Amino acid sequence: MHKGYSLVDGKPAESAEADSPIELYSNPTPEEKAALVSRYGLDEHTLNSALDPDEPARLEFEQDHVAVIFNRPKNYSAKDHFLFKVSSVGLFLFKTKLVIVMSDDIPMFTGKMFRKSSNLQELFLKQIYASIYHFLEHLRVINMISDELETQINISMENKSLLNLFSLEKSLVYYVNAINSNGIVFEKLRSSNAKIGFSQECMELLEDIIIENQQCAKQAEIYANILTGLMDARASIVNNNLNLLMKTLTIITLLIMVPTLVVSIFSMNVQIPLQGHPYAFWIILMFAIAPVLVIMLLWRKKRW
Repeated sequence: MHKGYSLVDGKPAESAEADSPIELYSNPTPEEKAALVSRYGLDEHTLNSALDPDEPARLEFEQDHVAVIFNRPKNYSAKDHFLFKVSSVGLFLFKTKLVIVMSDDIPMFTGKMFRKSSNLQELFLKQIYASIYHFLEHLRVINMISDELETQINISMENKSLLNLFSLEKSLVYYVNAINSNGIVFEKLRSSNAKIGFSQECMELLEDIIIENQQCAKQAEIYANILTGLMDARASIVNNNLNLLMKTLTIITLLIMVPTLVVSIFSMNVQIPLQGHPYAFWIILMFAIAPVLVIMLLWRKKRW
């Protein structure tokens, strides 16, 4: 899908022009890919990298443009089963044009940071900046889900919550790798300013991006380390709950089996003691109840 945008009063607005200064391609068709390669001279490998979710972030300098492949969180859906994934976005910055290529059809110019952009370079950097905020939002959601799953694990014997927690742990590994990969590219952008020619305002914005990305990476690493460190503890809690349940079931089995054994012995069709005693029924009943009372007293005293 192709959409064109223009900067109107500093804001990206959808344009019907055939040659818009900002062109957005989401999940492009083979024909659109071929047009991008032939029209703008984009490297075919770099173009395909922008659509590959497993592609690490990188910076490429071509003859007439700068190509940046960076990672951003993929929109979460229920079918992902608590697995948060990463997607790639390609930004191709020319002197008078910005081409954006991505695999998902998602809004790219939402948020207050896009209310005022003086030029394409600033919009280029703000697109990168927005990905950091998306990572931070997803990290907060992952933390909330993790807390909820912890509560479910502590009160439930099912494996579902624990498996969902493993999915979150796997997601954080992807996020830490993606954020650190982005950070390397941001550092390269700063050191390559002589080739790109960022303005002073854009350099200040790039510095903010690098700082925010470092903080985001640190937060993701903290969440990942906490989740990894507590997985064994949560597994131990599940095992302990299982042991407590088995112990309770064992005691209940004893409470049922002892009276059954006593009654079964005195129910045999042979000569048995007390068969002629007038209070045989009550004596046998006491024999059956007494072990139950003893076990219950021991249960209470030992705090089983």
